Amino acid sequence: MESHAEDLRSEGASEELVSAVIADWRASGLPDDEKEMLAYAEKLTLRPAECGAGDVERLRNAGWSDRAISDMAQVVGYFNYINRIADGLGVDLEPNMKPPSENRDRG
Repeated sequence: MESHAEDLRSEGASEELVSAVIADWRASGLPDDEKEMLAYAEKLTLRPAECGAGDVERLRNAGWSDRAISDMAQVVGYFNYINRIADGLGVDLEPNMKPPSENRDRG
């Protein structure tokens, strides 16, 4: 989560927004299209077998292009893949990173 927070900061997000997103992205004040994107990323990560055409349609209805939706799926899939490879090989976390159990969404 800290690397994502740093990405938000690097894009110019305020510390208030970063903290709100970390606490609960659903109630963070992000625009609806970005919340839809995050809901899709979460579902694709946690319940990929449940993803389908309805999810793509929701993203389209939120204003995302097919190209952007494809990019989302590929980026989420890549990060999930690389995290599983690192976990499977026992790669240690960077010193400033928290264990996954401390980063899990509790919502």
